[in-house]
Amino acid sequence: MKKKKAYQNFVFYVSSIIVGLLVIIGAIFPKEFGSVAQGLFNFTTINFGWLYLIAVFVITAFLIILSASKFGKVRLGPQESRPDFPFFTWIGMLFSAGFGISIVFWGVAEPMSHFFTTPYPEIDSLTPEAAREAMSYSFFHWGISQWSVFAIVGLVIAYLQFRKDDKGLISVAIEPIIGKNKIAANTIDSLAVIATVMGVATSLGLGIMQMNGGLTAIANVPNSMWVQIAIAATMLVAYLTSSSTGLNKGIKWLSNINLGLCLALMLFVFLVGPTVFILDTFVLALGDYISNFLQYSMRLTPYSGGTWVTEWTVFYWAWAIAWSPFVGAFVARVSRGRTIREFVFGVLVVPPAIACLWIATFGGTALYSDLFNGTQIAQAVNEDVTVALFETLEVIPLTPITSILSFLLIFTFLVTSADSATYILGSMTSRGSLNPSLVVKLIWGILITAIAVVLLLAGGLGALQTASLTSALPFTVILLMMVLSIWKLLTMDYKLYKANKKKKEKEAAKG
Repeated sequence: MKKKKAYQNFVFYVSSIIVGLLVIIGAIFPKEFGSVAQGLFNFTTINFGWLYLIAVFVITAFLIILSASKFGKVRLGPQESRPDFPFFTWIGMLFSAGFGISIVFWGVAEPMSHFFTTPYPEIDSLTPEAAREAMSYSFFHWGISQWSVFAIVGLVIAYLQFRKDDKGLISVAIEPIIGKNKIAANTIDSLAVIATVMGVATSLGLGIMQMNGGLTAIANVPNSMWVQIAIAATMLVAYLTSSSTGLNKGIKWLSNINLGLCLALMLFVFLVGPTVFILDTFVLALGDYISNFLQYSMRLTPYSGGTWVTEWTVFYWAWAIAWSPFVGAFVARVSRGRTIREFVFGVLVVPPAIACLWIATFGGTALYSDLFNGTQIAQAVNEDVTVALFETLEVIPLTPITSILSFLLIFTFLVTSADSATYILGSMTSRGSLNPSLVVKLIWGILITAIAVVLLLAGGLGALQTASLTSALPFTVILLMMVLSIWKLLTMDYKLYKANKKKKEKEAAKG
């Protein structure tokens, strides 16, 4: 028991102290901190962008092949077990791990950004060609590649937790490859906690800023720091209340509300917006995404230069890799009882499909308005990315109602994201416990909100987000180890299963 407590103290205290120091430095010296963080991020992405691209492609291909293999029928738990949550609730909970708020934020902002500044210099901005490429690349960035990063972490952790009754920690997930090493385990788990805290805090900060923008659009509430602090305080009370009810109540019910509200809002915009244009856009973009998948996956610009790929694709992959300990661990926790095939299909296909539908609906509506009605949504997004969704809602009927619903959707997504994060952080700092104590979860919830508010005050959100992405480089290596780890675990267990089966057959024949 003492040994267990020492481990908990090490990961908890080391990670919280480092995060606290980074936040203090970022708050006192935001410009200097931002400069150093940007320098580190530039170094990793410029010099190792190729590694991010090839790693994500390899992981995606591996998961697809694995799900189609004989191992696809293996359950994440005892072979007779069944899923803990219904399919709709499960998908809603996948969105709770930070993905939902991201797609609500970027569903309009990304295609309009590509429409304004195109992925290829030979394509003129604000043209039909730019619109087509914008939708194709948006589908790619929110498609199966990003989710494959979360899926590989979730798969290994879920297999270890529910099939092998082992600890759901990042360090344990690569033990089949590197063996047991306390120093390496403590370092890896602390790094996972730090990346999670910084990533969640910055996402909460950006979400708070977007909510303030929504209040300005809905009720002409001023865009001020005091309003943002009030939003943060309200959100803190909401997700601490939700966290106290546990995984099977707070997160579960909020996830159902989130997904239902998300689909209802999307259906409304689809019906009252340019419906045929949205359908045409979706089909065309899906075809372009599939046909360009290999090219997009491996695209770099060593001959022509340029920074677009680094600023978008490499940035996204670095973001996904840095967030993989948090999202992957949460995905694992809610996926007990599913087969590997169900898991890969659910994680790699359903959320990306909903994301692409959302992008086609909201991004397509914005593109249609700019192309054919003379609006300037792309220009507005270029000036302030947080207004993208609410600018789009201005061009459809019942703007006040849809704006209020969007505001509520952002709020509930933020609450569930924070709730999920406090649960996973509690688990990470409680030696992988499936039921971390309420006190630990409350501490992390307060810390995350405090960090977000401090950074909003200091204007250092972008710097901390950039700093958190530098953790993507070591985690890229860890993810590739996880590919080898799950393959080794599955093949070893399959050999053991075959040997036991053969032994039983021999015993039956003798009997």
